[in-house]
Amino acid sequence: MPDLAPASTAPEPQSGALIVILGPSGAGKDTLLDWVSARMVGDPSVLFVRRVVTRPSQAGGEVHDSFSNAEFDRALDEGRFCFSWAANGMRYGLPRNMADHLAGGGLAVVNGSRGAFAAMRQVFGQARAVEITADRETLKARLLARRRESAAEIEARLDRAAALCAEVEPDLRIDNSGSLDAAGRTLADFLAGCRAVKR
Repeated sequence: MPDLAPASTAPEPQSGALIVILGPSGAGKDTLLDWVSARMVGDPSVLFVRRVVTRPSQAGGEVHDSFSNAEFDRALDEGRFCFSWAANGMRYGLPRNMADHLAGGGLAVVNGSRGAFAAMRQVFGQARAVEITADRETLKARLLARRRESAAEIEARLDRAAALCAEVEPDLRIDNSGSLDAAGRTLADFLAGCRAVKR
């Protein structure tokens, strides 16, 4: 499987904006998205997208729909994704309803990937990148606490993440090293501004 294999079957141009959340492991993307989505519940103009991932649901991290590779292939054949890609040995799919929401002028927020962002921007013309960061020591401490990788593997992961940072110039960069409330308010304000523009 190639490391990156973006594919799209988006049916029509999108008038809404897609907000793609980027950042290295340990930056707190999922925690931040949970904080913001809990405060925007009930607003039908904003869709927090639930991805399909070929990873067991009990593996931790983001809430996602877990597919086997065979199930993922079947969903692709049936046109159930509006965008998909592969990275780090896993495959990711964005559901068709995201494209429908954007076509209706809504705002969609998705946990994305730096490697797939350029292709996302080609498909979803109004895609904007928000990079969630944290200082290296904070990232290292969070990754060590997960106990999924050795110290050497974590150092290598952090080096790769630093190199990837230069590949995308985000529309907004949020430092999530400190207060979750502060970082959450910054992201919520950005989304509110994007939503106001679309209305």
